[in-house]
Amino acid sequence: MSAAPLTLSVTRYIAAPPETVWPVMTQRQEEWWCPLPWRMEITAMDWRAGGRCNMIMRGPEGEEMPHEGIFMEVIPGVRWSATDAFILDDDGRFAPKGPFMVGTWEIGAEGVGTRYTATARHWTEEAHNSHRDMGFEAGWMACADQLAALCEG
Repeated sequence: MSAAPLTLSVTRYIAAPPETVWPVMTQRQEEWWCPLPWRMEITAMDWRAGGRCNMIMRGPEGEEMPHEGIFMEVIPGVRWSATDAFILDDDGRFAPKGPFMVGTWEIGAEGVGTRYTATARHWTEEAHNSHRDMGFEAGWMACADQLAALCEG
């Protein structure tokens, strides 16, 4: 766990340069975002601050976990952050929603490769502990491994 309160984080070295990793992270999310055998369907990705970031995670037994949120920050080639604390309503305005976390996915050059770091900052201790207990580290690291396999392959 990160030293920051209510924060969980994973990091992984990827043996590919950031110029290779970033397009895979952002243009091939459906291939790495969920730990297999789960898969992800993108329903909206508007890569800008204030843009929608919506998806549905689908499990092998027909489970569906929709995730709807807003990009807070998008710095191409570096990082993006998103939160589920707000959604865009039918009029295109921000509307509050029961928050769980702010997620940040970041890359940076490390030697000839890339350091990937994914962080979840939670609004409450209950959300933090729930995310940790549902397997945050194993799940998010599996996603990092899937991303690395795509970038290194």
